[in-house]
Amino acid sequence: MADHYGSAEEIAGTFAHDTEGIQLLTKWVPEPGPLKEQDVRNAVGKALIRTKRETIDLFQFHAWNYADPAWLEALFFLNDLKQEGLISHLGLTNFDGAHLGMVLHSGIQVVSNQVSYSLIDQRPVLDMTELCQEQGVRLLAYGTLAGGFLSERWLDKPEPKMRDLKTWSQMKYKRFIDAAGGWDKFQQLLQVVKNVAIKSNVSIANVACRFVLDQPEVGGIIVGARLGESEHIQENLRVFQFSLDDESRAALEEATSLLTPIPGNCGDEYRKPPFLTASGDLSHHVEAIPPPYETRSGGDGRTLALSGTAWESMAGYSRAVRKGDRIWVSGTTAAHGERLIGGKDPASQTHFIIDKIGGAIQSLGGTLANVVRTRVFISNIEQWEAVARAHGERFREILPANTLVQASLVGEKYLVEMEAEAHIRSD
Repeated sequence: MADHYGSAEEIAGTFAHDTEGIQLLTKWVPEPGPLKEQDVRNAVGKALIRTKRETIDLFQFHAWNYADPAWLEALFFLNDLKQEGLISHLGLTNFDGAHLGMVLHSGIQVVSNQVSYSLIDQRPVLDMTELCQEQGVRLLAYGTLAGGFLSERWLDKPEPKMRDLKTWSQMKYKRFIDAAGGWDKFQQLLQVVKNVAIKSNVSIANVACRFVLDQPEVGGIIVGARLGESEHIQENLRVFQFSLDDESRAALEEATSLLTPIPGNCGDEYRKPPFLTASGDLSHHVEAIPPPYETRSGGDGRTLALSGTAWESMAGYSRAVRKGDRIWVSGTTAAHGERLIGGKDPASQTHFIIDKIGGAIQSLGGTLANVVRTRVFISNIEQWEAVARAHGERFREILPANTLVQASLVGEKYLVEMEAEAHIRSD
């Protein structure tokens, strides 16, 4: 369920009210931008009323823009409400491994991450398997049947036109199929899945579900069923009546390896092009992504971005300055207000720093892709590789000039400091 899925929470709350043993899992997808503590409390209260519960079993949170630290503030508020007993368990939706790790290392207790995971979309294995196993986090996989495309209905069928697809889900996952190499490659995959299904005397959908359920980091899969159509429910339950042998699993893994990897990481389809949504953009999800930080004129043609840290006001500097097509970002640590983001983990601190740099550049009209120079300072040289790998993960396709050196940083808890320069091309 979710706050924006029509009356789903109310329907579930009505039917589950007098039934023992049923857990209700919902998610909250707030509009991008600032979130106050009362906004978070109101969202949880609304879900409690709609589900007719005193405690939400699992409350899952979605963030639109990592460069805007409002999402972290909301999660800290949710963690407080969990301590109050209004939430039993806290989860995430569409988070990548870097930001899942950042949340955990910052002391926010989450038990799950709901992500797209299927024979077509293997992104969760990129950087989440080991982290989930270490931290006890389980993945809740959706899109496992790719909007129904992973079924006998589409085997040996001609490629449908986007305008002929009947549901938003089909429109969305047709884009996934296109990104994975197109209809011909998909048909090759579907034939392999069909062969495995025949061998096990089950359906293509059963095999697709079983494959994802067998992944060690997966705690469950989310498969849609229409109200009043019980045959789908009975068919889906067959997934628990068979297992995949080594030969079948190897055949499926080989078939998936022939697909083009879905671009980016988990959740990127909602954060940057190519937007693998039903409409191909975010027009049906958000109206706009507001700038993360306050900006003001600095005189002499300069525009300043302020992140609001105590250091900026005390020492008299801006988080970033733009003049013309150039942006300079000050030395940035993992400080956010009075909080340290990323805990004692150097990679998580680095990822937050890069988010913060990205937020400053975004507020001044650019993107992280405009960065042409970074300078990284670390206090413990033994942590250089973790920091370098985090930098590499975020700048792999940008490849700015870079310097990494050991330095004495102000504040023992800060493991990393980074500054950056960006150039926004007028063309």
